[in-house]
Amino acid sequence: AAPLVSPSKVYNSLSVCHRPELCLCSQNSVSSPSTPSEQDLGFSTYYEEKVHIPEDVNQMFSFRKLWAFTGPGFLMSIAYLDPGNIESDLQSGAKAGFKLLWVLLLATIIGLLLQRLAARLGVVTGMHLAEVCNRQYPTVPRIILWLMVELAIIGSDMQEVIGCAIALNLLSVGRIPLWGGVLITITDTFVFLFLDKYGLRKLEAFFGFLITVMALSFGYEYVLVKPDQGDLLKGMFVPYCAGCGPVQLEQAVGIVGAVIMPHNIYLHSALVKSRDVDRKNKKEVKEANKYFFIESSVALFISFLINVFVVAVFAQAFYGKSNADVIQNLCVPQGVVLGCYFGQAALYIWAIGILAAGQSSTMTGTYSGQFVMEGFLNLRWSRFARVLLTRSIAIFPTLLVAIFQDVQHLTGMNDFLNVLQSMQLPFALIPILTFTSATAIMNDFANGYVWKILGGILTLIVCAINIYFVVVYVTSLNSVALYVMSALLSVAYLCFVGYLVWHCLVSLGVSCLDFRSRVRHSALTEEQADDDS
Repeated sequence: AAPLVSPSKVYNSLSVCHRPELCLCSQNSVSSPSTPSEQDLGFSTYYEEKVHIPEDVNQMFSFRKLWAFTGPGFLMSIAYLDPGNIESDLQSGAKAGFKLLWVLLLATIIGLLLQRLAARLGVVTGMHLAEVCNRQYPTVPRIILWLMVELAIIGSDMQEVIGCAIALNLLSVGRIPLWGGVLITITDTFVFLFLDKYGLRKLEAFFGFLITVMALSFGYEYVLVKPDQGDLLKGMFVPYCAGCGPVQLEQAVGIVGAVIMPHNIYLHSALVKSRDVDRKNKKEVKEANKYFFIESSVALFISFLINVFVVAVFAQAFYGKSNADVIQNLCVPQGVVLGCYFGQAALYIWAIGILAAGQSSTMTGTYSGQFVMEGFLNLRWSRFARVLLTRSIAIFPTLLVAIFQDVQHLTGMNDFLNVLQSMQLPFALIPILTFTSATAIMNDFANGYVWKILGGILTLIVCAINIYFVVVYVTSLNSVALYVMSALLSVAYLCFVGYLVWHCLVSLGVSCLDFRSRVRHSALTEEQADDDS
């Protein structure tokens, strides 16, 4: 491994302003990306190897090149298929039928556009988002950002533990209790470390296998259930929800919160570093951006289809049915409904799909945690230590609920975790928009005016939707003490988000907000006047 470099040396070699806390004070003082040799001293990619890109000089599009770039987008798409998303899908189908499929489609498209920004940052600069944050933000905001993203990663890992525990419980026909399933997920650590030894492409192929398992499992359920295709297409392409009320509105907001996950932005910006791209060659960088966007589009299209399968199955099985109908068939909890209505094979295949979702999400979550820790803190841990830390924090509260409560309470915990991750979204979306819009960082690949405006609008919409989701959840708790605590936390939360927005606007060139620069300019003017006198 390359020797570590102290943060001060990194800042001095990378920044055009020698005070890191002022690096975002004006558009001209945003630090530019370093050369590959400089940045590799302090940070390395997550693999020792890099995938070689074949040369096809005379072709506008090459399937050989697309194949070489294929991998990071599919690993990124795992976050769109984790147990939290599956839970959101089945709740959407049960509560709203096919009526919210257009929300799922829209959320996936927004997610693709945001992932495009993440991939471009990694390709153009050779640094992932956490590394850029390390160089551009002052120490205190950087630490707060790191803690917020770590919370999102731990929350996601808890959802994966819940999903695996429920899947193992179903596969064993109840012989493995929920708490036993939670403990078994500890073995994910050793499975992950074992697979990691076999190289980059083999690991990417394994993720592809898990996605295939999910597609076949949930696709089998879809074919078995035979949902109404007309209603499905109408729900997907007609942005309207007839007869919907507060329950369906909350579910629509929950879909957006489950699909767009904060740590996934950090993950994707790092995954693209695994390809051998000469960043000094503008043509190669442009080509890499193109192929990564195509690959991400294909990967998210497949993840969208899998999510549609889940929504359709539970819309057909649950929507419009009363509690009496469900209880009469002994179909509680919801996962068991497949066995009640469509046979035991459907139940087991469903559980296999959930297990694949949990296993794959565990591994990508571990990488996210490793990138975030390395980038924000310039601290490199072994993967074993990183997995052990994240999984230990995730297992403890989940195990307590699994021992003393039941699957319904685990589902309630999943709702809380979705809220937790929704709150962390601004801490990924605002930085990625800030840095990809800065010419000093992205050079010729900085966002144009259209992308700046579109990115700002998308970020505002997604953050507003998720804040609404949080407000709805908090008001449902019916506790004055929790209301007061939430209000106090909200003040601190909004102040920090406002700080990030201020930095973003200043870096985009809104000079009227650049108070520090104006103060420094006034001080320099006064000094110059004194010297002249």
